[in-house]
Amino acid sequence: MLELGSLLEEKTMPKVGFISLGCPKNLVDSEVMMGIVARSGYELTSRADEADVLVVNTCSFIEAAQQESVDTILEMAEHKKFGRARKLVVAGCLVERYREQIRQQIPEVDAVIGTGEVEHILNAIEGELRAAPPGAPAFLYHDATPRVLSTPRHAAYIKIAEGCDHPCAFCIIPQLRGNFRSRRFESVVREAENLAAAGAREITLIGQDTTSYGEDLGLHDGLAELLARLAQIEGLAWVRFLYAYPNRVTQRLLDTLAAHPRLVKYLDMPLQHASRGVLAQMKRGSSGAAFLRLLERIRRTIPGVMLRTSFIVGFPGETEADFRELCDFVRAAEFDWMGVFGYSDVENAASHALAAKVDAETIADRRDRLMKLQRKISARHLRRFIGQTVPALIEGPSRDQEFVWEARLEGMAPEIDGKLYLTDIQPQPDGAPARPGDMAMVEITKSLDYDLVGRVIELRESLSHAAAPLPMHPARQISTATPLRILA
Repeated sequence: MLELGSLLEEKTMPKVGFISLGCPKNLVDSEVMMGIVARSGYELTSRADEADVLVVNTCSFIEAAQQESVDTILEMAEHKKFGRARKLVVAGCLVERYREQIRQQIPEVDAVIGTGEVEHILNAIEGELRAAPPGAPAFLYHDATPRVLSTPRHAAYIKIAEGCDHPCAFCIIPQLRGNFRSRRFESVVREAENLAAAGAREITLIGQDTTSYGEDLGLHDGLAELLARLAQIEGLAWVRFLYAYPNRVTQRLLDTLAAHPRLVKYLDMPLQHASRGVLAQMKRGSSGAAFLRLLERIRRTIPGVMLRTSFIVGFPGETEADFRELCDFVRAAEFDWMGVFGYSDVENAASHALAAKVDAETIADRRDRLMKLQRKISARHLRRFIGQTVPALIEGPSRDQEFVWEARLEGMAPEIDGKLYLTDIQPQPDGAPARPGDMAMVEITKSLDYDLVGRVIELRESLSHAAAPLPMHPARQISTATPLRILA
């Protein structure tokens, strides 16, 4: 069997393939690991059958994500048993929950690293990984940490904080990712400036609770201060943040979003439920009435803002009356976008010990009923765009043969919300073709349940005139098939 040491002796660096599962926060961890690996001379590959080393960065937030992670590990183990791969490394949240079980039950796995051990990916690959560090995960990357970006050139995520201190009964994020900790203010700004200089037009700030940013650093309204600073960066068109916690949405934050053109008029605020009783059981507090008052304040401060939320149905003890209250709230709240998740009974979560579990059939039925209700609301909201000419960010050619290209409005977050399909796109005034990342004025001609259709009236700003792009890596990440770039 050919070992990694033999490859190194022959001066042929091993090829490493990454599979990143789960949320954008996990994707950033994968990008950091890829950056560390690429900086050390390893070649990245998008083909599992070409990889000498396979790294699976797992998710374990809910049962479905956990099963996907296990299935992916087993699939990659087949490449080790019958293919070229010589090492299999498992990383991420699943390791934080089942470190020993993975080692014992999947013998093909050579090393495991948790969310707090991202910086030790080389040790894991080269067989020099020491025992897991004691205590909760504490790793936090910074602007000097190498990253290989797997998103398109014009868009990137920046993780501004890690971990969480909220006691939500259904959630095990504090166990998986440790206590809440913010990145240094100037570190975030420098990373955003570097990304903008390399051609990024859109920056999305992420963290388990972005609205708590800076509290542990002694900053009051730290997110508002950070957004105001990022809004000054030339080259950026849009700056957004995800995952606002409702009781952390301050008036200063809303005023900041309203005041700066580069800050998108969009707010993603998971509420989880609207019944006071269910929210109390969730250890979330508040009520549907309080949420409605907050939504009114948001819309009053930021005219035209587009709002997204998510809910959990089937939480232990949720009655049909509780669910009807949630439906009434959704009708009154009129969100533009909404996600609904069936409760997942995770054994490490506080809610696992609660009685009065709701059966799977009822959970599925409630999820379908709530999404059916929201579909009508979203469709009605999108119809108001017909006939308007609005700014949009061009994403690239459409996979749908009926349309030419795809784009997004500022109220559409990447990978999450609907899309703007383009039926016609004209070259730039100098004759150059449009490119992903270009800004355009688009006339909306049609609306669907969750998407819009339009035609480009004018290309306003071209990415081709931006600064030199980040160096392109010849590989592609397995999970996204998106060109990789090294950000040092």
